[in-house]
Amino acid sequence: FDDFYEDLPAFKEVDLGEREELLLKKLQLCCFLFPFHDETHFMIDRIQEVKELKRLILLELVDLISTTKTWFSLDVLKAIIKMVSTNLFRTLPRSPLPDFDPEEDEPTLDPCWPHIQIVYEFLLRCVVSTDTEMALMRQHVTQDFVRRLLDLFDSEDPRERDYLKTIVHRIYGKFMGLRPFIRKSITNLFYEFIYESNRHNGAGELLEILGSIINGFALPVKPEHKWFLRNVLIPLHKVDALSMFHQQLTYCVTQFVEKDPTLSAVIIGGLLTFWPVTKSAKEVLFLSEVEEILEMTQVDEFELIMDPLFRRLAACISSTHFQVAERSLFLFNNDYITGLSIDFREKVLPVLLPSLRRNESHWNEIVRGLTANIVGLFEETDRDFLLECQEVLNVQLRAESETRIQQLKNWEYLQRLADINDVKKPIMIDVETKYDGSDISSETNEDLRFQLS
Repeated sequence: FDDFYEDLPAFKEVDLGEREELLLKKLQLCCFLFPFHDETHFMIDRIQEVKELKRLILLELVDLISTTKTWFSLDVLKAIIKMVSTNLFRTLPRSPLPDFDPEEDEPTLDPCWPHIQIVYEFLLRCVVSTDTEMALMRQHVTQDFVRRLLDLFDSEDPRERDYLKTIVHRIYGKFMGLRPFIRKSITNLFYEFIYESNRHNGAGELLEILGSIINGFALPVKPEHKWFLRNVLIPLHKVDALSMFHQQLTYCVTQFVEKDPTLSAVIIGGLLTFWPVTKSAKEVLFLSEVEEILEMTQVDEFELIMDPLFRRLAACISSTHFQVAERSLFLFNNDYITGLSIDFREKVLPVLLPSLRRNESHWNEIVRGLTANIVGLFEETDRDFLLECQEVLNVQLRAESETRIQQLKNWEYLQRLADINDVKKPIMIDVETKYDGSDISSETNEDLRFQLS
């Protein structure tokens, strides 16, 4: 600790020729790390004093880099990278909870933040500075340095992730040679997140960076970028913690559609593949995303995914979970989606009508009201076709009812036959004969055959 008590002058108190030596000395001092988690240390008072001295030196460094244009020598740059690496590249603190849920539990804030925040600010000022020699910077802002920065995105502290997002985005914009590496590294992080860990605290921030990158893609979209959409962004929808970054993910996906409208069919097809049929909260998110994509979908692409999409929407419309049913019905409040549905009503209405009919007895009043509105919409558009579809549906429902009645009779017959004959082995079933409901004699042979529909 004695070095911290050396009476070092302020930068403005020394000549320009001596400033670099003073800067190197202060950067070296800032490489010393202090325990922030142990408040019972026998030297706690002295440690607190020295920690404050380090904080003041860091603030002085930030002020220097913001006001001086002549400090970027090779030795200084090496010392800066060493100081930043020593302070930032560390084992991240984890929540003490064994089953940490980022949606429910409070994040673990890094106790070292009073120092780390200033180091991040210092690094940010270095990256954005226009007074640096890029040739020197490229020697030290390497792939390994960027990879270690990306690893820090898994920090539970949102303050740290916010700084990292800004810094990595600036590096991506300034160091063109690192751009493919950054995209590949983010891809690898997401692969691990999707297929191995199912947990990453910085997914939202990484997607924000990607959103800006995608927004800058040149046209036409390169095959490698389409590959990233199919193999990374779409599979990201299946992770459990989707709600934590769904907004950023939706933005990335819609950016692709804006760049290339033909990708809308690919995206909706992917959403249908990963549709969360057992997780109602995620279904609501998927429905919201589907609406955003459909608004940008052209007619040719709509025809490609119309049948599987509306079969899924039909299942959502009749969901017993009122939020799923309500959100799917709200899609038809969108004028563009309603227009597409009306234009293709000959294919859409027969798929939706059974679900709309079931919703007439839905337990939720709002769902019943929205259902009536949609039926009324089709009635105003083409009443004759609606009546025709309703008649076809009535015939199907009657046939299904008769089939269920016959199935019940067959199972009843099977049970009575087994009881009378005290069956100990499987009864043979014949598909040629249908039980008519007549009484069963006690003399009925035990291998009597009948039909099960």
